[in-house]
Amino acid sequence: MDAPAIDVCTEPDGTVVIRPSGVVDADDAVHLQRVLVHTVRKVRPSRLILDLSAVYRLDPISAGTVSAACELGDDHQVAVCVHHTSARIAHQLAKAGVPPQRLHDGKAGTPPPPAEGRNTNPIWRS
Repeated sequence: MDAPAIDVCTEPDGTVVIRPSGVVDADDAVHLQRVLVHTVRKVRPSRLILDLSAVYRLDPISAGTVSAACELGDDHQVAVCVHHTSARIAHQLAKAGVPPQRLHDGKAGTPPPPAEGRNTNPIWRS
């Protein structure tokens, strides 16, 4: 299968924005992983934004790849943020281990609603 369309651009402030599109399935996970790892380890921007606005399906392996990229970014002092996720993809990424503070729905930088069953009240966390 062909690699998914992934656009990569650098903003004036040095932020790298990665924009995959379409369906990102198991066959595409390797390509996404290579782009993310190369950007974090070799380019080393202060901030990397994974813009999922054009992705309408993300397989579990790719969700795990995004989660691993967040951890790799922490190791290399690169802030990895995931923007413009649908509620379904945001839930999937949260289940894969992407921290909720990394997920942004695109509305003034606010994170998406919490996953069902998760208590997010800081007073009542267990």
